[in-house]
Amino acid sequence: MKILVTGGAGFIGSAVVRHIIENTKDSVVNLDKLTYAGNLESLSSVSDNARHAFEQVDICDRTELDRVFSQHQPDAVMHLAAESHVDRSIDGPATFIETNIIGSYNMLEAARQYWHTLDSDKKEGFRFHHISTDEVYGDLQATTDLFTEETSYEPSSPYSASKASSDHLVRAWLRTYGLPTIVTNCSNNYGPYHFPEKLIPLMILNALDGKALPVYGDGMQIRDWLFVEDHAKALFKVITEGKIGETYNIGGHSEKANIDVVRTICSLLEELKPSKPEGVARYEDLITYVADRPGHDLRYAIDASKIEKELGWVPEETFESGLKKTVIWYLENKEWWTRVLDRSYSLERLGSSQNH
Repeated sequence: MKILVTGGAGFIGSAVVRHIIENTKDSVVNLDKLTYAGNLESLSSVSDNARHAFEQVDICDRTELDRVFSQHQPDAVMHLAAESHVDRSIDGPATFIETNIIGSYNMLEAARQYWHTLDSDKKEGFRFHHISTDEVYGDLQATTDLFTEETSYEPSSPYSASKASSDHLVRAWLRTYGLPTIVTNCSNNYGPYHFPEKLIPLMILNALDGKALPVYGDGMQIRDWLFVEDHAKALFKVITEGKIGETYNIGGHSEKANIDVVRTICSLLEELKPSKPEGVARYEDLITYVADRPGHDLRYAIDASKIEKELGWVPEETFESGLKKTVIWYLENKEWWTRVLDRSYSLERLGSSQNH
């Protein structure tokens, strides 16, 4: 199978590409605009593989999308390309509207036009898998509630509203045009190659540098954490075994308050990197509480029982095992994150912010 992966140089996308190339016989056409979050160095282990082709293309460029479909003739699409950072969406929502809504529309139309050119067998096998977020559901008030595939949408930020819009477009293209689509909504991902402005890598790298560990509000916002390699395996299972028209929630069964995540990172660093920056007695001493984010959702939690029951997927990593692997990876891959922080891998100055 040949799979077109959009956003394949991003954090989750690169994990998907690595998983497919390293663990299957399928090939990947990796399409990425290479914005600040796209990094080809995250694909160094597979970039020379004959089954990996890279196209630097903006999903808002319909002409180029048509060329990619025509030239590469994919059997399926995994659409991950998106602007994905809440704080950035609050500061500048226009890019999120353009990429996540208009870009997804262009992807759907390019895929639909291509799909109509296929012979009956290829047409029947084609899938358009849209990868989305649990943030489209808003937040949960009660401590025992979980997001299910039937939870109504109540997005809180420009980011989550733009993703909710793209989810609706994908379902409309199935209902109106018959395009064979599947949607997945995932919880917060973490793991190797995570862009350093997100909560977990930001805390690791700030602690190693003796900088403040900024925590929003009281730090009691709860997220369900999913190890990115577990997510990549789930996404591949959906594109190969999922049913057309279905939605699958993907979660890590690991609800944690932000402050507890930060404290766990500090504890791991005490174990794995006991030699601290000058003037730092304990990593936890670096924790600093800062003004809360506007419209900050209090709690997200995923009910992932459907994908377990129907497709047999469960996460392999616990939060503790996955976080330890993540901290070790950042300790052992200083060259990767140094080149991100100093922009030598490409683009712009990092802001300090949190969550996806």
